[in-house]
Amino acid sequence: MSSERIIAVEEHVTTDVFLGAAHGLAVHPGDEAEVELMRTVESSGPTAAALHDIDARVAAMDAAGQAMAVLSTNPPGVQPYYAENAVPLARLVNDALAELVRTHTGRFGALGAVAPQNPEAAARETERIMSSLGLNGVMINSHTHGHYLDEPRFRPFLDAAEAARAPIYLHPRYPSALAPYDVYGMQGAIWGYQAEAGLHAMRLILSGAFDRNPNLTIVLGHLGEGIPYWLKRIDNRHAFAAGTAGAAGPMPKLRLTPSEYFRRNFVITTSGINDDRVLELALHAVGEDNVLFALDAPYENTNDAVSFMRNAPLTDAQRAKISHSNAERLFRLAT
Repeated sequence: MSSERIIAVEEHVTTDVFLGAAHGLAVHPGDEAEVELMRTVESSGPTAAALHDIDARVAAMDAAGQAMAVLSTNPPGVQPYYAENAVPLARLVNDALAELVRTHTGRFGALGAVAPQNPEAAARETERIMSSLGLNGVMINSHTHGHYLDEPRFRPFLDAAEAARAPIYLHPRYPSALAPYDVYGMQGAIWGYQAEAGLHAMRLILSGAFDRNPNLTIVLGHLGEGIPYWLKRIDNRHAFAAGTAGAAGPMPKLRLTPSEYFRRNFVITTSGINDDRVLELALHAVGEDNVLFALDAPYENTNDAVSFMRNAPLTDAQRAKISHSNAERLFRLAT
């Protein structure tokens, strides 16, 4: 069993400040079901306790041998709310995350929240997250009121993230087109989450966003939300559609193939996928410098995930990169 330093990078919390401010706010139409579920999760039961109790989180980390966690507010964060409420709520969330980092020296980093509802305010908050607050990136919970980051309205935010070297963790949420998933529990992590986050990532790739912002970094959990499995076919069918009249709707001309953007502008994390074979595929798809360890706490078992990381069939160099050094480099964490 390896004794490598372990840093997990998709680790959710909530605070009394967030709950007190957010749980009374009006919700944008279409987001009601997801918010109702998350308000229940955040308010009662063992998951609520795990989201709130930072001392218990540290104890669980210590028991498993986990050195550090990169925290983020519980999804969908501030994005279901109207802009006039979401913008100040994001600031409250980020101040609370910064305080957690300060008061637990060396144990936590954090990804700040922004309100894409107001792209200019999101850009300003990104600058504050990465400068005066000293946090490590931004978490976006996929769509915002059914809109995606490839749309021109969000360019101020993407420009600010690139300029500030802020990685954007593109986290899943309920799909924006919910009806087909609204059966059999498919709205969430069983299927809808990865379909939604994968769709968002593909929109960014195919829109040409990374030609405009070539130094932007997007983080995808769950070993790439299924995209590594499809990369060869995506390239093949994109080339066919680009070169065949009538094969697809309007498509921007891209400088690179879709898989080249995926390898250049994306990193992926292990969150919730403790599977040797899928990790092997991910390493083949994006390389050992672009895979990071994540738990998805408190929704996954800390001991199981850390044990997977320590025992996965990796070289010593691969294990060191995935378990900690890639995270230290990407999120600029203290070693």
